[in-house]
Amino acid sequence: MSTSSVSKGCFVFKPSAKKKKTLSLEDHFIHGCEGADESKTRFKLCQDLWDQIKTDNELLQDELNTKILDSLLDFTRKCSSTRQHSDWASHMRASEIPTAALVLGVNVPDHDMTFQSLSELLRQSVTPHVASVQAKECRALKHLIKRVLERLLGTDVTVDDDEEEETAQTSALLHKSVHCSLNTLCDWYTMNTKKSYSLTPGKKRSSPVKDDLQQPPIVIIFKDLEAFNARVLQDFILICSRYIERLPLMFIFGIATSPSTIQHMLPHSVSSLLCIELFQSLSCTQHLATVIDKLNGKVMQVLISIFLYHDFSVRSFIKGVQLALLEHFHSQPLSVLCCRKKEALLNVMQLGHRDLERIRQLPSFKRYIEKQEPQEQEHLLTDETHLKEVCRRLIKDLRKYHKHYYPTLRCLHTLTSSLPRYPLGKQIRELHLICLEKNVWENEEYQSAMKLLKMLAKDELISLLKKCAEILQHSKSKNMKSALLLLEAMLAKFKQLDTVVAEPPPPAEESITSPVKNLPKKTDLFQLQKALLEMNESRRSKKLSPFEVLRNEALQFIDSLVQSHLSPPESQTLYEVCYYSSSATVRRHLNAAPRTSIQAALNSPFYYLQNDRLKSEDGSVSNAAPDICIVYKLHLECGRLINLFDWLEAFATVVSGAEGNDPNSDSFGKVDDVKHARFIRAVSELEFLGFIKSTKQKTDHVARITWGGC
Repeated sequence: MSTSSVSKGCFVFKPSAKKKKTLSLEDHFIHGCEGADESKTRFKLCQDLWDQIKTDNELLQDELNTKILDSLLDFTRKCSSTRQHSDWASHMRASEIPTAALVLGVNVPDHDMTFQSLSELLRQSVTPHVASVQAKECRALKHLIKRVLERLLGTDVTVDDDEEEETAQTSALLHKSVHCSLNTLCDWYTMNTKKSYSLTPGKKRSSPVKDDLQQPPIVIIFKDLEAFNARVLQDFILICSRYIERLPLMFIFGIATSPSTIQHMLPHSVSSLLCIELFQSLSCTQHLATVIDKLNGKVMQVLISIFLYHDFSVRSFIKGVQLALLEHFHSQPLSVLCCRKKEALLNVMQLGHRDLERIRQLPSFKRYIEKQEPQEQEHLLTDETHLKEVCRRLIKDLRKYHKHYYPTLRCLHTLTSSLPRYPLGKQIRELHLICLEKNVWENEEYQSAMKLLKMLAKDELISLLKKCAEILQHSKSKNMKSALLLLEAMLAKFKQLDTVVAEPPPPAEESITSPVKNLPKKTDLFQLQKALLEMNESRRSKKLSPFEVLRNEALQFIDSLVQSHLSPPESQTLYEVCYYSSSATVRRHLNAAPRTSIQAALNSPFYYLQNDRLKSEDGSVSNAAPDICIVYKLHLECGRLINLFDWLEAFATVVSGAEGNDPNSDSFGKVDDVKHARFIRAVSELEFLGFIKSTKQKTDHVARITWGGC
């Protein structure tokens, strides 16, 4: 930029304040989709569905944590009220620091949500003085005390004219002595409680503390106890124990493994200063069992495998569901039909010629066409108006399928999960996966479950059937209501069995005689086998009791319900609209493979940089590729030991070709300072990535660590 001035000088021109525009999630979603208006509609549907899933999951998380959080709140209230009594037992308990050992499990990514809810509830109903600390920010004792003071004083200290002076004084005390830092906390707490409770009775208080708590406790939450330095934790507890008479301190330990961690980290002299009470949270697998979404069986299996073999995190599982949801709406143009009933039926009538051709190409719709009469097949392939009407009916059938599927699934799970060997799985997700992949009634485990159900006693069977009736009561489908009426009629028949007088057993002479008794003394194997088969048939033809007849009738009803409504989604026409089945895509996104990705980038930089100059059909790397790609490609042509000088000359030759130098010139392929520096940097990057290493065998060689290409 030019300027004019009488005197010479330096002029500074500040850069423009305009920031680079970052693409939103919607922009990334729309990028690559066909049709801007259609892609926006699909993104809107995807966002609405995800918001519904997220809200339901948060409500479920709050519901599952209600019991454990209420127990913690009662514990803090009880410990706070104990300090106000003057009896000997209360005085002894007040000399110890109340500590809640909260065992949350190894699903560490889910802990933040639990601690956030706990902190909010504590501030709303118990005390405004809550501080949460993590091990990564408390490597030393002074750091731990500093974080606690920052979270306590920085939240509730009022702003006045002496704020800077008090801040400097507090900072000096922190660096001067550890005891003085907690003394500062004592002074702040005394001053803060006096200000909070010196208000007039008619004036609203500034803190949400209840009236019966004259001294609200100071709660310190250690989110990840196992990660803390044991020595730092011991010193902090020892120091806090000296101030327990002046400060109503209370600890909450977040434990991921086992309560015995406290004994391993704290010696008896330190743990005796704590009054520990154990709290156990809900298992992460039980939480996952309540989260069921409309995913294909293979995709669900991938997400569950990541859950079981990686982090046990339900939050990570939900993120996987979100990824599958975005991929489905982005890659499937017909996902615009996956919405509410009225909107879906309206969108069917608005489909264009291209969308109707996509419907005709769906595998499920092709199977549907093959089952129709020749005249109907011709109408479906040529008449677009008729095709839209058929699609409307098929979308309605798909919605009915979902209304029937989930109540039937819960009924079957209620019956089979009570069996001693859990033939179809204890958790409902296990049964759901079986039903998604194939016909569950063709499974051997299902057949064994039906055999076990035929052995149930009367009271057990009636109890299970009543639970199934409760499940069907919540369904609004006509088929489910009809099934409920049949089930209630069967329960009434079971009830009538108690009032019917039992029939006397048949006389002994009328009982079925065993064919074995009629056999001659000397018999061969064929006659014995024939006699045993006749005896088995006679037992089958034996008259059943009224209860056995009703029990078989009830199980036949359940079996017919399963076969009618628990067929896999692939059996439904247009299931591709609602179900995402690309498990390979989900696995590629969630299961990171850094070595494969690095080798793919070095071998084919075009797929990452999207530069046309880097395209190569024969698989070779272009001479215009980044230096590290050229060096990597050259090192693949070498053996275990690589001569650095030969490597450098080969690199200089390739780079000279990229610069457009004349191959016949004397300077072509010569090594200059710039090329030498570029080569050294590329080799250093390759060593950092772990492809080569220095060797003591030859000083001018490097050893190749990896072998082979991508």
